[in-house]
Amino acid sequence: MNNLNNITSKFLIEGTVSDIKPLGNGLINDTYRIHTAETDRPDYVLQRINHHIFTDVDLLQHNVETVTNHIREQLKAEGVDDLDRRVLRFVPTTEGKTYFFDGESYWRVSVFISDAVTMETVTPDSSYDAGKAFGDFEARLAYIADQLGETIPDFHNMCLRRDQLRKVYAEDPVGRAESVKQFVEEIEAYMDEMCLGERLLAEGKLQKRVCHCDTKVNNMMFDKQGKVLCVIDLDTVMPSLFVSDYGDFLRTAANTIAEDSSEYEKIDFRMDIFEAFTRGYLESAQGSLLTPLEVSLLPYAAELFPYMQCVRFLWDYLSGDHYWKCQYAEHNLTRARNQWHLFLKAKAHEAEMKQFIEELKK
Repeated sequence: MNNLNNITSKFLIEGTVSDIKPLGNGLINDTYRIHTAETDRPDYVLQRINHHIFTDVDLLQHNVETVTNHIREQLKAEGVDDLDRRVLRFVPTTEGKTYFFDGESYWRVSVFISDAVTMETVTPDSSYDAGKAFGDFEARLAYIADQLGETIPDFHNMCLRRDQLRKVYAEDPVGRAESVKQFVEEIEAYMDEMCLGERLLAEGKLQKRVCHCDTKVNNMMFDKQGKVLCVIDLDTVMPSLFVSDYGDFLRTAANTIAEDSSEYEKIDFRMDIFEAFTRGYLESAQGSLLTPLEVSLLPYAAELFPYMQCVRFLWDYLSGDHYWKCQYAEHNLTRARNQWHLFLKAKAHEAEMKQFIEELKK
């Protein structure tokens, strides 16, 4: 507690710190709630930034500050008065930065959003809200991509993931390649098709946009009436192809079972989730953000992300399971096959997805 108090004292917070307690169950950053004694002063959130994942903390905070300041100015111009509930606000240190390095760890402080909740359950209603919120988030940031850097370079680059898989399959460092030969051949049959996004980017037909890159339903704050307040967890906000946010949400939300389940026969691609998320996303993003080409590629985005995750899980399995934690020897292979089945199910719904999107455009 004393150490946390010392860290907190480096930031220009308002009020007297009365208590600091753990907050949430995040997998990347250690998070605490700073309680203040005064009723007319906000509480705060203290986070230890995982600099092993986000190696350039200065770039990370530059991105976060640029995005939140841009959205805050837009909301001000629209007459929004509860700004600290509608966009995150990071508190500067006594030296003017929005992070503090204590010699071992990097820390930051933001204003706690009061009277707000997150949701963990994915339903058609919450999927619609997520689509609308993330589409609005992207639309607000449509023209500032050149002001940001990539906090995790090539995070959603399918060509890179292809090359990683081919390299580890050829080198076979732990002797697993032969056992998955047929699986790799099945994956390779779709590889050229799934690298379409990078080809269109190289041809100048697509451009990188500011994307959240971690579009889970629990990365939004809701008020107690169920209305979306703001998008949170901004560490992965960076330039990326539009497919990042759209496809990533559906990869997790539209799967009928957990991504590491081996009950492959139970896997399906939930069209009710697809339809709800797509409706919300296009309502807020289509007019001011997406081009006709990007709208036509939404089914591709829905197929790409389970395919890409399949490739990544299989790469880790062939590498010896160094990236994701595994509970048993074949865990990553099970994950890869799970995502492969989800990809095939999404592929089977492609015509239906295209028809739904055409109907929305009318």
